[in-house]
Amino acid sequence: MSGQKIYEGILPVHKPEGVTSADVIRKLQRHFKPSDTFQGYLENETSRRSRDSNWQTRKKRRKLLHPDVKIGHGGTLDPMATGVLITGIGVGTKHLSKFLECSKTYETIIVFGAETDSYDRMGKIVRKADYEHVTRELVEEAMKKFRGKIMQRPPIFSAKRIQGKRLYEYAREGIEPPMAIKSSAVEVYDLRIVEWYEPGTHEYKWPEEELPAEEKEVAERMLDKEAAIPVASEAEAEAAQANTAAEDTKKRKVSPDILNEASEGVKDDAATKRQKTDTQNLNPESTTEEPNVVKKEHNTAKTDEAKESDPITIPAEKEEEAPRPPAAKIIMTVSSGFYVRSLAHDLGKAVGSCALMSELVRSKQGDYTLEPENILEYKDLDAGEEVWSPKVIRLLEAWQEKNP
Repeated sequence: MSGQKIYEGILPVHKPEGVTSADVIRKLQRHFKPSDTFQGYLENETSRRSRDSNWQTRKKRRKLLHPDVKIGHGGTLDPMATGVLITGIGVGTKHLSKFLECSKTYETIIVFGAETDSYDRMGKIVRKADYEHVTRELVEEAMKKFRGKIMQRPPIFSAKRIQGKRLYEYAREGIEPPMAIKSSAVEVYDLRIVEWYEPGTHEYKWPEEELPAEEKEVAERMLDKEAAIPVASEAEAEAAQANTAAEDTKKRKVSPDILNEASEGVKDDAATKRQKTDTQNLNPESTTEEPNVVKKEHNTAKTDEAKESDPITIPAEKEEEAPRPPAAKIIMTVSSGFYVRSLAHDLGKAVGSCALMSELVRSKQGDYTLEPENILEYKDLDAGEEVWSPKVIRLLEAWQEKNP
């Protein structure tokens, strides 16, 4: 043993857009293992393993002699999202569960007038709707129903499992899950608009690609499920869940078996065209063969009584114009298990239109905030150990002092 100090604990990292949470862990590993900063940790780990009979087998011998810095994270962020990603180093990995359960603060940009299969700008457009009636006042009124305890349905492109298969896998194959997607009870502690963007005053846009016609029908059916349901107690949450499940059963006009058979020719083609590396935000990738068609037609004059499940169709002549939708920057503090993408989608329905999430920043998780002195910048890793090491040591030592 060299007597070098052992650094471990909780390390918040500022995740940039375009990388997965797993990418962050791998990059930390690549920089930490060969560094002088973590030699004390690695020597201690080698010594510990040499005394542990479980590491004496030939199969584990190499890992005994060449350990990695143990690193995990306390809750993923989608590739398009930025902000606080909590990582655990060494013994810190045992404390990550508390960050899965803690409250989180997000800042998001929601753009109205269109919805995608993934509920965000990384997906492909399923439907467009009129947005001329959408005002800040209308949105603020609709937001009242999303505060407090609500039942929220996960996005169809999420890692939730149904019968052992993730939801995004069903979506990529263009088929509905064999049973209803269950809503979950979540809580919204704070939800407010911090900036409103009138049409034509911002650069947030819808995606350009639309789903192919053969996949759009299933996507529309899944997107038309009921939006978030406000609840006042756990008992009411259970009752709301039961009612939602009953409604889902009623709405299923075609059995899962028939659906599977009908989409058999689509599955192989869709599966080969669509690939994405992160399980939190996998989106289909295929070319649009025909323009988006919205089957329902409604009066474009919409008031505060606009129904959440009744989006207004854009008249044909407007589809040729460049979209100039309104958008809003919204800040929220929410419980664990909350999907910001679902909020964007449901809020669009609540104002009689459609909406998608265009930007997302996690600005706080637990006690860790997105402030330069409180977080490791991802870009600092490439700047060299002399840049990132002092901040990493300071953050880990601060955690060790609080958790002796």
